[in-house]
Parts: sequence; C-alpha cells; structure tokens
Amino acid sequence: MRPALSTAPTGTAATRESRLSGLCLSLAGIGILMGSITAEALFTGAYTTHADTLSHLGASEPPESVVTQPSAAVFDVTMLVTGALIVAGAWLMRRDGTPKAPSIFTALLGIGVFGVGVFPLTHPGQHTLFAMTAFFSGGIAVILSARSIAQPLRTLGTVLGATSLAAILLGIFLIDWAPVARLGEGGIERWNAYPIVLWLVAYGSHLMSARPDGRNGAP
Repeated sequence: MRPALSTAPTGTAATRESRLSGLCLSLAGIGILMGSITAEALFTGAYTTHADTLSHLGASEPPESVVTQPSAAVFDVTMLVTGALIVAGAWLMRRDGTPKAPSIFTALLGIGVFGVGVFPLTHPGQHTLFAMTAFFSGGIAVILSARSIAQPLRTLGTVLGATSLAAILLGIFLIDWAPVARLGEGGIERWNAYPIVLWLVAYGSHLMSARPDGRNGAP
C-alpha cells in the first residue's frame, strides 16, 4: 500500500513547529468566528450584517464614533489575541521551512488583524490601513499557502482565496452594483473575511494532522 501524502507544508514529515503553527492558525480562525458572533449577540443597539461591518462592533465612524459595550471590548480583544496568534503561526511556518511568500503574507494578515484591535473606527485612517492590509494579505496568503498542499485541499484554498479577493475588490469598486448592493457593506465584507477565517481553521488543522513520521491519521 502506498503511504499517504505528508501533510507538512514543504512535503516533509510534520515537525513540532508545523503542528504548533497549525494550532495557532486554527485557534485564530475559531477565535475570530466565535468572538465576532459573541460581539454581535451582545450588541445592544441596532446592528445588521447587511449594513454593518465587523468593525462596527468595535465602534462606528466619526463624527459620532459610538462605542457599544461590551461588544467593543469583546471585538477588540478578539482582534488583538487572534492577530498575535496569526503572526506567531506565520513565524513558526517560516521556521518549519515554509517558503517566504506565504509566511510573509500570513504575517501581514496577522499584523492587519492586530492593528484593527489597536485602532478601532474611532481612528478611521489607521483602522482602514490595517483592515485593508488584513483583507488583501489574507486572500493572497490563502492562495499561496494552498499551493504547497495536495488536492483537493489545494483547490479549496485557491477558491476561498480568490473569493475573498474578489469580494474586497467588489466592495471597493462596485459597491453600488445591484448584486453587491443587495448584500450591503456588511455582507460583502463578510464574503471577504469569512473565507480567510475558514481557511485558517482548515489549513491549521491540516498542519496539525500529520504524525511525526509524515503519515495521516491515527496509528
């Protein structure tokens, strides 16, 4: 019987760094999803996923800049913790021998997420810079990281990354186009963000799933 393909990112047996990287990335994806759900559930004012972005959980835009607690605290802490986890995961990926490009863009994703937590919409200039860094770097990181793994996960990652990048471009340049307008600013942003979040969980699980001898599954 042919041995199963290795799940390590470079095609070799999984290492301690690979599994720790996977743990960081999976925890980050789970944290972003559950933290956002929690902040939405605790939001005491009017909030819809059609009109409101994820960042509105932290604050609204100036000049009002309304900060709704405890949603804002939950969202900001979520961004800080998960951003740090993604950066740690990227560093461990590089230590494990992952090529520079996916490691760098994964690190940029983490920096962007962390910056969103540091600078909510009460600081619109800085917030937009970090949010755009996360949105674009995340989609690129998904595509690049998917290139190093076997099918069908490679195709899944490519589709998720392309979907994420297409969504952010549509949200910037064609927000008034009828299909995008029906989703709203909040809806199209989630089409950008959630494919990245799902990939963090999937790719992280992939990195953790190999045995030290490079085979999949239980002994």
